Amino acid sequence: MKICFVVASPMTAIAFLRPHFEALQPRHSVRLAVNAPEPESLRSRGVTVPVDVVPIERPVRPFRDLRALVALYKLFRLHRFEVVHSVTPKAGLLTALAGLLARVPVRVHIFTGQVWATRTGPSRWFLKALDRLIASSNTHLLVDSGSQRDFLVAEGVVDERRAFVLAHGSIVGVDTKRFRPDPVARERVREALGIRKDGLVVLFLGRLNHDKGIRDLAGAFARLAQRLPQSWLVLVGADEDGMTDIVQKTCANVMDRVRFVDFTDRPEDYVAAADVFCLPSYREGFGSSVIEAAACGVPAVASRIYGVTDAVEDGVTGLLHPPGDVPTMVAHLERLLSDTSMRREMGRAALRRASARFEQSLVTDALCEFYDTLELERA
Repeated sequence: MKICFVVASPMTAIAFLRPHFEALQPRHSVRLAVNAPEPESLRSRGVTVPVDVVPIERPVRPFRDLRALVALYKLFRLHRFEVVHSVTPKAGLLTALAGLLARVPVRVHIFTGQVWATRTGPSRWFLKALDRLIASSNTHLLVDSGSQRDFLVAEGVVDERRAFVLAHGSIVGVDTKRFRPDPVARERVREALGIRKDGLVVLFLGRLNHDKGIRDLAGAFARLAQRLPQSWLVLVGADEDGMTDIVQKTCANVMDRVRFVDFTDRPEDYVAAADVFCLPSYREGFGSSVIEAAACGVPAVASRIYGVTDAVEDGVTGLLHPPGDVPTMVAHLERLLSDTSMRREMGRAALRRASARFEQSLVTDALCEFYDTLELERA
């Protein structure tokens, strides 16, 4: 079949779609439509499928969105795709509408989290309505976690008979050859960050913004650091909401044990250097960073929200707390960091679970089976 994947950000393709492209290419003709100023930059990062540049932007900008819609329509008509497959909300909406106009017979969207889950009032209603439009305009729907699927069904966004989860969840799983316990990387990263060998490292990996719970994490570490002088906090990711300043102000008395690392193409090294992974998020589609940590044998302290509950088995591979509950977060972190045997046992359990349920090949194989089914339907 002729398939076009559509995403807004090149990083979505690089981080989540490369293994799928490699698995699908021997069987199908695959292209990628993405807002990338330099398509060759994707090839240098391992994206081997042909790339078409389409100006899809994440913010809502009506005139620019209309231009992107027209560009997608022309692209779909030019190549006469049999399947278009979108990821992320803006790309999902534009792809579904352009696919309908271009009469693409199979339109697939995968839900990877809802911006409106933490909104209230008109903003929530509007964004939720857009997700309903995405759901109704596509012929096939995928969701990257079972609990997110349940949430979407309960909110009336999708029909449970039309929405499916690949394997045990996640958009791409975890590459266990890349994310694994690595004593050499652990020592190298700690030395580069100036962290003592006996230091206990709490790691956050992802975008630094309000919805990720960074403000809560800063408050929790400010308290934790007073109780555990050997504790350290490492934040890895791009700052989107001025979170660096907030962390610095909140942790002013313990900033000598806080480290910031901007975007890195070696996240596995930082995960290997951690003792506990922390994800105090208010919304997640699945929580991929949690299973990456798990594959490195690192247990998690995370918020009990849909998506994350699929990635963490509470009391077995990590400890969950209500979102925004800083005192409980502090208690969980102190408990894991203080109890070496518990931390190691949970880390071993996390590694076993990540390998058994979320290894990358399991998700990629499930996507290939999904496309085999589509091919049979088309036949």
